[in-house]
Amino acid sequence: MKNVLYIGNKLENKKINISAILVLGVLLEKEGYTVFYASSKTNKYFRLLDMLRSCYKFKKKTDIVLIDTYSTQNFYYALVVSQLCRILNLDYIPILHGGNLPERLKRSKKMSNMIFKNAKYNVSPSGYLKSAFQSHGYTNILHIPNTLNVKDYPFSIKTYDIPRLLWVRSFSEIYNPKLAVEVLNILKKEYPKAQLCMVGPNTDGSRNAVEKLAKDLNLTIKFTGKLEKKEWIELSKDYNIFINTTNFDNTPISVIEAMALGLPIVSTNVGGMPYLIDHNVDGVLVEPNQPEAMSSAVISVMKNSEKREMLIKNARNKGESFDWSYIKSLWFKALSAN
Repeated sequence: MKNVLYIGNKLENKKINISAILVLGVLLEKEGYTVFYASSKTNKYFRLLDMLRSCYKFKKKTDIVLIDTYSTQNFYYALVVSQLCRILNLDYIPILHGGNLPERLKRSKKMSNMIFKNAKYNVSPSGYLKSAFQSHGYTNILHIPNTLNVKDYPFSIKTYDIPRLLWVRSFSEIYNPKLAVEVLNILKKEYPKAQLCMVGPNTDGSRNAVEKLAKDLNLTIKFTGKLEKKEWIELSKDYNIFINTTNFDNTPISVIEAMALGLPIVSTNVGGMPYLIDHNVDGVLVEPNQPEAMSSAVISVMKNSEKREMLIKNARNKGESFDWSYIKSLWFKALSAN
């Protein structure tokens, strides 16, 4: 087994959901890999320094460096760390997470080439990002989906008397949480007792605007804040449709988890979502920022039991395909290749 240095935001606080580093790193450790991590520093500058220090500290113990790579500020972490890896002759693999990375490739072509052209591989969790990177001339792309342990997601039978919507994401503007409120407001016309529960941390303050909109519309919404994985899985038993309202996306693990739990999914048709969801086969896709379209899709799921059962069955089957037992061999191959 190889030694891995995993570079990412190993943060656990009330303002962010659990990050990829805390999922994949643990799974690799269970398979016998030795994994070093950086960084859990809260301050962004100290975090970057810790990442660089860890590259130097573990350069003789590390066989490969994994770098969680996003499209916003964290893009620059990946840039600086990857260039240090080159100086230290360390192989590195960026893991592509940001749904808006294709725009970053256009906007920062030179810096993108510095990171991605020199990588051993670039790992894309979605066909969407793989296709986008290939269209920009990158050939060193591996598609390794996000993963979960399906046994942790018990399938439960739901009742469909009224819409009980579940939304799980961080409150960030790019995820358009206001749309969920607008959808509930429309559904109330046909289902006065319709419900909405919104789970997630208040990352950029968007929850304040969502709460104000709910108050202005005289709507009662359940806000739980950030929940541990087991807590929101237990909570999901009380809800019957999962909605994903985002304006930008890659392959969100929360949607894969909803599939595994047996929740029919209605999502915006953005980024990697059409690569994850087959429209009207294992979920329903609607255009972004269209509350009427999303509410109509929810109503169609409520009223068409045959379609609903098909969506649930197919989604569960797809969710099972993301189980670690299937995905781990892809990681073994990527980490062991010369």
